[in-house]
Amino acid sequence: MNFLRPLFYLLVLATFSLPAVDEPVPLRIRAKDPRGEVKFDPATGTVSFPQGVIVTHGETTLTANTVKANRNTGEVEAEGEVTIVSKDLVWKGDHVIYNFKTGESQAKNFKTGDEPFYIRGLGMGGDQSNKVYAAVATTITTDNYAEPSYKIRAKELFLVPDEYFEARHAVLYLGEVPVFYYPYYRKSLKRHPNNFVLEPGYRSRYGPYLLTTYNWYGSASLSGSVHFDLRQKRGIGFGPDFHYDAGKFGRGDLETYYVSDQGPAADFLGNPIPTNRQRVKFAHIVRPETNLTVKAIVNYQSDPFIIRDFFESEYRANVQPRTFVEMNRFWDNWMLDILVQPQVNDFFETVERLPDVKLNGLRQQIGETPLFYESESSLGYYQRKFASTSLAQPDFSAFRGDTYHQVLLPQTFFGWLNVTPRVGGRFTYYSEAHGVGATTDEEVRSVFNTGAEVSFKASRVLTDAENKFFDVRGLRHIVEPSINYVFVPRPNVRPQELPQFDYELQSFRLLPIDFPDYNAIDSIDSQNVLRFALRNKLQTKRGEGVENLVNWALYTDWRLDPRTNQNTFADLYSDLDFRPRSWMVLNSETRFNIEQASVREANHRLTLVPNNVWSLTLGHRYLDDNPLLGPPPNGHNLIYDSFYYRMNENWSWRMTHFFEARDGTMEEQSYSLYRDLRSWTAALTLRIRDVRNGPDDFTIGLTFSLKAFPRFGLGSDSTRPTYLLGH
Repeated sequence: MNFLRPLFYLLVLATFSLPAVDEPVPLRIRAKDPRGEVKFDPATGTVSFPQGVIVTHGETTLTANTVKANRNTGEVEAEGEVTIVSKDLVWKGDHVIYNFKTGESQAKNFKTGDEPFYIRGLGMGGDQSNKVYAAVATTITTDNYAEPSYKIRAKELFLVPDEYFEARHAVLYLGEVPVFYYPYYRKSLKRHPNNFVLEPGYRSRYGPYLLTTYNWYGSASLSGSVHFDLRQKRGIGFGPDFHYDAGKFGRGDLETYYVSDQGPAADFLGNPIPTNRQRVKFAHIVRPETNLTVKAIVNYQSDPFIIRDFFESEYRANVQPRTFVEMNRFWDNWMLDILVQPQVNDFFETVERLPDVKLNGLRQQIGETPLFYESESSLGYYQRKFASTSLAQPDFSAFRGDTYHQVLLPQTFFGWLNVTPRVGGRFTYYSEAHGVGATTDEEVRSVFNTGAEVSFKASRVLTDAENKFFDVRGLRHIVEPSINYVFVPRPNVRPQELPQFDYELQSFRLLPIDFPDYNAIDSIDSQNVLRFALRNKLQTKRGEGVENLVNWALYTDWRLDPRTNQNTFADLYSDLDFRPRSWMVLNSETRFNIEQASVREANHRLTLVPNNVWSLTLGHRYLDDNPLLGPPPNGHNLIYDSFYYRMNENWSWRMTHFFEARDGTMEEQSYSLYRDLRSWTAALTLRIRDVRNGPDDFTIGLTFSLKAFPRFGLGSDSTRPTYLLGH
């Protein structure tokens, strides 16, 4: 008769899985062990699983050692290692009565958490429909250990998940020592409660310093910070920050800072920087519709070096922040962009766009034909404003209207050869330039372009390829060669006869050669060039997925009719990613001068992360002298490393070095010691920089971060170590 047990189990499971007329979501019950005993009472509709059960209803799941469930009422009584997982919380307890239909619950000896807070107590009751839970004899903490270092014990607790909790007759404990009594205590469960952040340290440029931040949380719509910084050599700095969310009207940030600097340096021309220094940084973004975005960015600085001197992390990321207002609207085949960009800081060169209106026609099929069409048209008034601290030519301005249209014919031959011929034309109108630096007249320029791209992709699978050293289990080789030909005859108006607003910038990488990707509108000249590219991938199975063992790209240009400032062959570029193990990767970028048979640029980086105990990064950056970047020597031959080691659960350290091999200078070295303080983490960082044109920059700083509300993203200190120095 043993065969009757699984048959009976299937019948019960089917019964509990069928939805009632008034219950669209079924109550599904299954045993942890399909061979376990099942007891069913048809009179009461109660089913029992003494060997453990899993109950699901919509987004809620209950697991327990023993369960009694009533299908008619939806009530489940669970005992032993009970866990309830819902979209709001995870509850754990010894004995729980939970109604899947009404959401009402009762629990004994329960535990739950709404990060970063963890709660446990003797008894709990609640109603999921109104999301209010009440508990007695509770303990609340953010120190997620069996014996927390601090906690609040309350006789009564009311919890609204993701919103707040209220505790009555609460006592704050440090360890087991009561230190403060709260007759009533309410705490927000949002991610930004009020707190202080103190960062003491010493920097040779500052002297002893103390950076103080008070973070406050007003509501989901408004929060912020107040900075008050003391630097012995530089004076007092302060300023409030605001973060707001205005719902459908957008969200944004306003950051301000003022410092009465007792030791300012000089600007680019050697003029002294005023003592009163300030910055204002404002950002706002709003999306009135799904495909409509409006963004406003304002970056005001009283001088060019306030960000460098007091916000080093920002300066390293962007030395010349822009100010603009931009509206972007998408349709299926079109995109409209309106940009207004004024010059807010006159010590930074800026191309003012007042405004710049651009309409892009995305690549789209022309009716039922095999032809495709794309376009880019812009209209605007532009002013080239040079930096007030430079000795460059005076400002000039002009009106420009530009329109570009291109037709393409993508074709595939033999099922594998892709050929895409194209033909296009551009017409641009320039008004007579105005301003002290104006030298150009009214012009109408026309540009014709044609060309074709040829490419194919081939692959081969080697199922028998095995190599333990490189962790290879089968190989797939993918090769993709391509040739892109571009022909642009000499325009009727050359670049030197036009005002330069969108001009070609010097770059360490190859610039695009075809339109509209090449967007230096005012620098367009003749082209007759072939771009050759070869991409190779070697893929292998690792774990449950597929990884690239090798990803390698080679590319260069053959200029059939080079301009006066060009060689016949452009530099040969190589981009390589080699991953011999999942935890080991070598990245290599190389630029080789074919004409002179010399390396112009090399960037190599080896990263090892075999476990969570240690990691290592070794790198080399080489850049040959480039006369376009200034008088030599302006290149570098930099060797760098970063090593991290975790000694135990509480202590770890990291060291980083940057060594310039050309003259044997250790340009920068830093050492960080990390300490896990249970609920907090701390880092003591020492950094020494050789700035070459002055005394060494020496810094030591102490940083704290509450685990419940971390100040930085995980691993951000490895990519931006200046975070640990408070700037």
